[in-house]
Order: sequence, then C-alpha cells, then structure tokens
Amino acid sequence: MKTHNIIIITGYSGSGKSTAIAALEDAGYYCVDNMPVALLPKFLELPIERDFKMAGLAFVMDVREKGFLVSHAAIFESLRFQDYAFKILFLEADEDVLIHRYSQTRRHHPLSREKNLTDSIRMEKDQLKDLRTAADLIINTSYCNVHELKSMIQNIARKSGVLSSIHITVLSFGFKFGIPKDADIVMDVRFISNPYYLPELKPLDGTSQNVKSHVLDNAECQEFMRRYLDLLIYLIPLYENEGKAYLTLAVGCTGGRHRSVAVAGAIGEHLGIQYPSKHIEVHHRDISLI
Repeated sequence: MKTHNIIIITGYSGSGKSTAIAALEDAGYYCVDNMPVALLPKFLELPIERDFKMAGLAFVMDVREKGFLVSHAAIFESLRFQDYAFKILFLEADEDVLIHRYSQTRRHHPLSREKNLTDSIRMEKDQLKDLRTAADLIINTSYCNVHELKSMIQNIARKSGVLSSIHITVLSFGFKFGIPKDADIVMDVRFISNPYYLPELKPLDGTSQNVKSHVLDNAECQEFMRRYLDLLIYLIPLYENEGKAYLTLAVGCTGGRHRSVAVAGAIGEHLGIQYPSKHIEVHHRDISLI
C-alpha cells in the first residue's frame, strides 16, 4: 500500500469544492485545485513527503478540465491497481440551490457554452453520474453554510487520523499601542502589581527573572493563572473541533513590557507541557517599545 493519504474532491460546479479544499489545507493537506487528471500519476511519484510535513494530498478535479470526463475512470483504476489508496469525495447540491449560487456570484458555469444555466447544470449532472456512483462519500451541500461544510470536511480528515494540530500563538502587547488585530482571545492583566513603578525593575522587562518573580509570585496572579489556564485547556479542543487552524491568545498590560510579557511566557510554557505535540509560539509585540 502506498503511503500517501489522498482525497480527490469532485462534484457539481457551485457545490462547495473550493471551501472543501481550503478546509483540507487548514487540516495540513498539500492541496492542488483544478488538477489535470492525466498528470495525477506523475504527480504522485514526486517525493513531496520529503520536503513537506503534511497530513496527505488533496486534489480538486472536475469538468473544468477538458480531459477529465474521458480519462478519470481509467486513471483512477490504474492508480488503484498500483496500490494507491485514495478516497473520492463527491459534492453536490440541489438544482435550485446551484442556480441561486450562480446568480449570486455571477460566474459562468463551465459548461455554459451556448446553453443556459439550468441546461448546463443538468448536463453536468448527467456527465458525472457514473463518478457519483463510484464515490466513497457524497455530501449534499444545499443547506450547509461555509462554516458547516468546513466542519464536515475537517471531520473527514479527523477520522483518517491525520488532522494537523492547531497552531497556537501567545502574544504579549501593550494597550497603549492598540489591541492586536489577529487576536482570538484578549486578556487584560493590568490588575497585577506593576513592576514599572519599582526603580530596580523598571529598566528590565518580563523576560528577566526578577520581573517574572514579582509578577508570577503575586497571589492574585497565581489565582488568575490557575483559572485562565483551566479555561484554555477547556477551549482549545473545542476550537480544534471547529476546524480552527490558528489560535492567537493575546495578553495585554499598559506598555507591553513587564506584566504581559511575564504572563504570556508562563502561559506558553504551561501549554507546551500540556500539549507537547502542538505548535506553540510566544511573541512579545511591544517589549522594545518605549
């Protein structure tokens, strides 16, 4: 059995294939949209796994590529004969839903040459009926919004056991310089005693042991850390289940130099111990600003 974990996304135009491949990319797949089916065997011979840490390969293939309809059956059969394990994910939607989506986007259907939209949709449905029958999984996206479809695709990746882990950034900042625009959760730690007002600590920053001791040994800070870390341990798996690829935890104090730096570092250290397999980074946005 070949080692690649492969998902081929196909189906009706306007059924959500772009959303599906974006969800798989967030899940750690190496993705190619509008892949010519004739190139697939050669592509699979490339040593991609040596250069990329990936969960698998995902390809969108459909009637946009002229050779797809006449070639896909033979090529898929040949790949299976070569012991490639892949799943065909077929996306569809009701005719009236597809018409509504095209009216909203004002895009042309790929089969719309000299045909109206309804006839094009019906022709595509007829041309893909054999592929639909051969599909491993069929999803009707008629009543799915973008977030629901993304969640469904993430669940497919999760069941394969190769879902990429969430990327967590703990970011310290100063409120005087503005809240980070990419923050998902913002925590204000200005309630902690401020080292800035102590002459011996003012020139230092939150990476120094003296400042860390002043901030983290504070009884109120210790109680805060206990409660906040419990909340994060509860929330992080929920964000992962929602299919979130990146999570930014922003910790702010007045200037972003003392308290937020010490607390952000402690949070990052704790999460690194709690989740040794996850990618966790700590950044201090305003530590050098005056």
